[in-house]
Amino acid sequence: MKKILFILSLIAASSFAAPIPESAKVGEFFAGCQAYTFRMFDLMEALDKIAAAGGKTVEFFPGQVLDKRVDEKLKFDHNTTVEQRAPVKAKLKALGLTSAGYGVVKLKNDEADCRKIFDFCKDMEIGIVVSEPAEDAFDLIEKMVKEYDIKMAIHNHPKRPLDRAYRYWDPEYVLSLVKDRDARMGSCADIGHWVRSGVKPVDAIRLLKGRIFDSHIKDLIAFGDPKAHDTIWGTGMSDIPAVLSAYKEIGFPGPLHAEYEHNWENNLPEVKASLEFVKNWKSAK
Repeated sequence: MKKILFILSLIAASSFAAPIPESAKVGEFFAGCQAYTFRMFDLMEALDKIAAAGGKTVEFFPGQVLDKRVDEKLKFDHNTTVEQRAPVKAKLKALGLTSAGYGVVKLKNDEADCRKIFDFCKDMEIGIVVSEPAEDAFDLIEKMVKEYDIKMAIHNHPKRPLDRAYRYWDPEYVLSLVKDRDARMGSCADIGHWVRSGVKPVDAIRLLKGRIFDSHIKDLIAFGDPKAHDTIWGTGMSDIPAVLSAYKEIGFPGPLHAEYEHNWENNLPEVKASLEFVKNWKSAK
């Protein structure tokens, strides 16, 4: 009887999971865009642009205007109602896009607040919450990922010389926070921010093997420069071919999300070229 109850509990938990379909692959990886790439536009326009760029997955960010044609003030985040989310779900289906992630959102040591975020992700069939969580929230987050079967991925911004308390830029620190926790707690590897911090992406990827659930891909024009901006993947100093090889090596299939923070109002051609780079990339045989 105990064995049967255990199996039933696993089935119940897995019902919340949101696996990414094979149709969401771009070449050898699940790939698409962090909607922040198109933050100058409302979400409905951004989804059109993601599809036009060849993306198959979407990572939403909190606070993007949902549809300015309907309401110029309504923003899309975990505070929206189920009814307000319905047009987004319909748009995703029409464009053949998969909702893969949500963030970067703050997870605080507040169960009601965290539950609102996880409920939103469950409703939107999002499998990854991307966060730079409060340091005292990890016990609560572990409870949430177990209950919802939704992953939490720690995002990294660049090193802050004037704020030594900020440590998420350091992959060794991120690993120390999750290595003894539930397997659904890990990293959202922001390649560009590692490069800005002077961290070699391939070294960080290998260190975090098994704990990377999402990746923001940026190819930057310089290494170790906090002000370096994005360029088309494969043309900058992030060494994107080596990054893709490292991801293949550790068995991480994506999602890889373009977060292109340059040429904001007309970056679609560059994002498309970047996703084409992934589509055409072939792993070594």
